[in-house]
Amino acid sequence: MTLTIQSFSGRDVAAFVDDLARLRIAVFHDFPYLYHGDSDYERQYVEIYARSEGSIFVLAIDDDTIVGASTGTPMLAETDEVQAPFIAAGRDPADYFYFGESVLLPAYRGRGIGVKFFEGREAQAKKHGLRYATFCAVERAADHPRRPTDYVPLDSFWTKRGYSHHPELRTTFSWRDLDEAEESPKPLSFWIRDLRS
Repeated sequence: MTLTIQSFSGRDVAAFVDDLARLRIAVFHDFPYLYHGDSDYERQYVEIYARSEGSIFVLAIDDDTIVGASTGTPMLAETDEVQAPFIAAGRDPADYFYFGESVLLPAYRGRGIGVKFFEGREAQAKKHGLRYATFCAVERAADHPRRPTDYVPLDSFWTKRGYSHHPELRTTFSWRDLDEAEESPKPLSFWIRDLRS
């Protein structure tokens, strides 16, 4: 296996729209997202990053196959769903770099790639002079019927990376769960790291 980590920014990320869509559908199928994927929606979603000059795709590539990806962009390029909780709390979105997702195929987990994903996006945030890095995570009930018995939340990993949970910063995204006939709103809350500390 020849695994490399490569970063692409701005318009250069457009070449990887289909790859990220494929990975998001595959990885987000599992708990806690339980996402019933849609390729057309995925392409529209990813194009937010292709339009942002400050965006970044950090890709894990095995030979010529993209096996993992993480994204980020200055929050000002993001949707109202992302910006609104910060504005309501008196926080300026212009100070924040938003992490869209980290998706990695199961066979490649536990090798430090997730850390590289965070490092690459944090470096991009600092390059653009942004003080904070942030992302949001879906919230599922502890007794959710699709929760695997061996499921381990990523909270401790995020905490080790210097991120703090801010449950007061909340939003909703809508998608179709595996057992749903239509989309429904899902609650998410934010994690934040001050990149100057």
